[in-house]
Amino acid sequence: MTTISHSSTCAVCAMIESADAAADAAFAARSTKNSNELVRAAMRAQDIAADKITNFAGSLRFVYLHGVWFFIWIAINTGIVFGGLAFDTYPFGLLTMIVSLEAIFLSTFVMVSQNRQARRESIRGELDFETNIRAEVWALHIGAALKIDPDHVEHAVQTALDSAREAQERGTATY
Repeated sequence: MTTISHSSTCAVCAMIESADAAADAAFAARSTKNSNELVRAAMRAQDIAADKITNFAGSLRFVYLHGVWFFIWIAINTGIVFGGLAFDTYPFGLLTMIVSLEAIFLSTFVMVSQNRQARRESIRGELDFETNIRAEVWALHIGAALKIDPDHVEHAVQTALDSAREAQERGTATY
């Protein structure tokens, strides 16, 4: 295997390194943002707890756990097992109260998670808008450098969008 050594005195290598460093610096200076990182940075302990509880409550493990819990509760309190240990006889008022309280808290956790999800979608929308504006500005500058008529391009875009909307309304759109 042959190793190519680069001399730091090579003018071409120095020029490439200089251009590469400038491009890297320009790229790093841009404020590219990740919506997930922004949301995670803003999360408080209660947001994390609400997400974990909501994720667990939305799982089949939660359903199975409740099925087993209700079966055991009813079996004990109807005398099927441990005959003399009934503590909540039919119509199971204590069980009803516990389940009602659980429903209140779970619905609150779900709403907290939904609010956070709405904040995340809002951040994503803002970042998408920012990205679209950046892309539009860059495209206009590149088009100007290439001497492309922006009115011609905009007309072609509008024609394509109109055709796509018509096809979608007819139900013949292909994606």
